[in-house]
Amino acid sequence: MRWIAFLQPTPKNCPECCDHIHSIWTLPQDDADFSTRWQRIKARFSLRCPDIYKPQPSSSRSRKGEQAIWQRRFWEHQIRNEADFSQHVDYIHYNPVKHGLVDKPRDWPYSSFHRYVADGAYSVDWGATEAIALDDKIGFE
Repeated sequence: MRWIAFLQPTPKNCPECCDHIHSIWTLPQDDADFSTRWQRIKARFSLRCPDIYKPQPSSSRSRKGEQAIWQRRFWEHQIRNEADFSQHVDYIHYNPVKHGLVDKPRDWPYSSFHRYVADGAYSVDWGATEAIALDDKIGFE
């Protein structure tokens, strides 16, 4: 399942906590088909996910043939400028801390945070000693 590593896969000790992922995509010109891409990512992951990590689906999901692994919906947000991009990258990198999966962004092994540290964009201790102040609207667009 190496192909899914960028999706922040469910840790073995926390299957019920990880029902969502965050990503920033650059799509081809004149192509904004987020829905099909998300559908394919979720379907492929769900098919390969061991049953032990799959919660019991609700009767509504069962009738529709859906798994109970993922949130049903997704939110898209078009990045407006460099500041907006930076805020969303910060939000993504701090999200495992926000959800109590780790104490520090550097502790989440599936994050692009490590690449950003290697590139000098963050210090390795970013988000480790105090909460990161983010715009309240980030993540809820």
